[in-house]
Amino acid sequence: MNKEFFAALQMLESEKGISADYLIEKITNAIIIAVKKDYEVADNVSVVIDPEKCKFDVSITKNVVEIIEVPETEILLDEALAFDKKAKIGLPVTIHLETKQFGRIAAQTAKHVIRQGIREAERSQMMEQFKNKVFEIVTAVVQKIEPATGNATVEIDKNEILLFKNDQLPGDNLHEGDRIKVYVVDVVNLEKRCSLKISRTHKDLVKRLFEREVPEIFDGVVEVKSISREAGSRTKIAVWSKNPDVDPIGSCIGPRGSRISAIVEELKGEKIDIIKYSDDDAEFIKEALSPATVLSVTLLPGIEKACRVVVPDNQLSLAIGNKGQNAKLAARLTGYKIDIRPESSPEPEEPAEEAVEVTE
Repeated sequence: MNKEFFAALQMLESEKGISADYLIEKITNAIIIAVKKDYEVADNVSVVIDPEKCKFDVSITKNVVEIIEVPETEILLDEALAFDKKAKIGLPVTIHLETKQFGRIAAQTAKHVIRQGIREAERSQMMEQFKNKVFEIVTAVVQKIEPATGNATVEIDKNEILLFKNDQLPGDNLHEGDRIKVYVVDVVNLEKRCSLKISRTHKDLVKRLFEREVPEIFDGVVEVKSISREAGSRTKIAVWSKNPDVDPIGSCIGPRGSRISAIVEELKGEKIDIIKYSDDDAEFIKEALSPATVLSVTLLPGIEKACRVVVPDNQLSLAIGNKGQNAKLAARLTGYKIDIRPESSPEPEEPAEEAVEVTE
């Protein structure tokens, strides 16, 4: 039995990658619980599991007495002699147990605790493995799509992860076997296992894609200062270079648009506006509203960051964008509440009610 037991331990360690010492600790605790329950004893149970010597021993220690007052820890001499011929009253005697003596209930209890321990070890191991992926972009392979919900099950490093429909791009038409890039938002520690929270709509997915495609960003020569995104539709990304000889926008576009094209393709045609960042807030706001032409930017006084922008009359719709998208993305990118006014009426009599709020 011992050889089979230790062979099983080695198999669990190699297949599950769980430390044998960890398993032995859990199994030891499980056996102690089982013996206490089945034999109605207290803390006088000893379990020795030694893989090197293939030793597996379970025993109960009781004091030899003339009259039993505490059955859990005491034994009569006549009974003690059956276990140790040298037993004497007043001395402890060790009762070695056979595994089969535990009985059905003890075995079930042990199995349950062992299974629980293995699950905990697997979850802990997976937690450590997943921590290295948080805030990073990884490649996932689509395993299946749920027709009713549109949720996709993807595989990442041999682990099945759920990609919810609302974390997919509107243009995603996923099929089994597709390889997609996803952004790891967080590790979710569930009751039975841990999993990843992944997304294709998170704005930092775009940032990580640029880091992959643009060596200057990866090396730190070009820095991504801010991103705002409406996933599947449009993204604005503000970039800056500490090297005056490096064009940050040109670096992101790449030769003949090769770098930006690869990112747009991964994002299923999502439009990307690359904005040149400026420490001058007014200049940055002006750039953020591109492709619209901006005549002037006035930073408004007060605790709240707000500004008034004047654009040519024929540029008003372009500055605001479809359903206010361009203005909203510019507001998120710059952190300013933006009030856009046409050149024909640049000064409102009252504060604008339709200024764009900064939201994430």
